[in-house]
Amino acid sequence: MMVNMHEAKSTLSKLVELVQNGEEVVIAKAGNPVALLKPYNKLAKRRTPGALKGTSFDMSRFDAADEEIRQLFDGDR
Repeated sequence: MMVNMHEAKSTLSKLVELVQNGEEVVIAKAGNPVALLKPYNKLAKRRTPGALKGTSFDMSRFDAADEEIRQLFDGDR
């Protein structure tokens, strides 16, 4: 649904109710979309610092360049 700025200001509570029911509302100024109202989604799970502690990663190829990427950067193609 798209509404103009004036309508959005005067019917904000109704628009929020629509958003709570799952609808997205686009707010336009002079017919041009400028903002999007959509439901707020909480993060499903908070990140835990140190969650990967004790795991190991193979960093031996970290700086190894992929040949195709190297050629793109160096202009060999």
